[in-house]
Amino acid sequence: MTRTSARTSARTSLTDLLASPPDIDRARILATTEAEIRAQAVADGDDPDAEAEGYRLVPPPHDLRRTLGLTQAAFAALLRVPIGTVRNWEQGRTPPDPAARTLLALVAADPAHALRVLGTPRAP
Repeated sequence: MTRTSARTSARTSLTDLLASPPDIDRARILATTEAEIRAQAVADGDDPDAEAEGYRLVPPPHDLRRTLGLTQAAFAALLRVPIGTVRNWEQGRTPPDPAARTLLALVAADPAHALRVLGTPRAP
C-alpha cells in the first residue's frame, strides 16, 4: 500500500459524516444497569472496588502553601519558581507540570525535611 492510497482511504468529507447516522444504540446504552457496567469492568480486568495502591494525593498548591504558613512570594522562592507560576497554579490558570507536582508531593509528604533540603525561602 502506498502512502497516497493510505491517506485517501482514511479521508471522509464532513458532508459524508453528517449524512451518515451514528452507529450508537442509545436505547441499549440507557438500558444498561450499573451491575452490568460493573460486570463489564471486572471482565476487562478492572476491579471497581480495589483500593488505589501506590498513589498519594497531593494537596492543591494553595492549601500546601497555607499549611506551611508562607506567602506566595516565599513559597515561590522555596520552590525556586517564579511567583507568577505560583499565582497561576493557585488561580487555576495552569496546573503544575509533572516535575512541579513531584516537588509539591515531596514537600507535602514531609515538610520539615523538604524545608531542610531546600533551605529557607529566600526573599523575592
